[in-house]
Amino acid sequence: MNAFADAMTALVADPNLGTEAVYRQGGTGAPVAVRVLRSSPDRVADAFGTEILAATDILSIAITVLPDVAAGDSFALGPDLLTVTHAERDASGTAWRVLCQR
Repeated sequence: MNAFADAMTALVADPNLGTEAVYRQGGTGAPVAVRVLRSSPDRVADAFGTEILAATDILSIAITVLPDVAAGDSFALGPDLLTVTHAERDASGTAWRVLCQR
């Protein structure tokens, strides 16, 4: 472990920051309970000269918890079912940044 991995572990364990989620590989795989950091920034996009406000969901998950995340996988966070559209490793290689759609 390095300082970044230790920090990620502390952040997801914090009840004010981390949240429980159920991960399913391919959307239908065996359920795996994980803790994630969730952010839901709004994104403004332009479509034919009209601004569209779209909600997005970004999850951060320690790579030691989920060594592989791919498009089509899913996360259930309470009543929300999020489908992975893209996953990338952070610069230190300790966490996934997972972009999801509801």
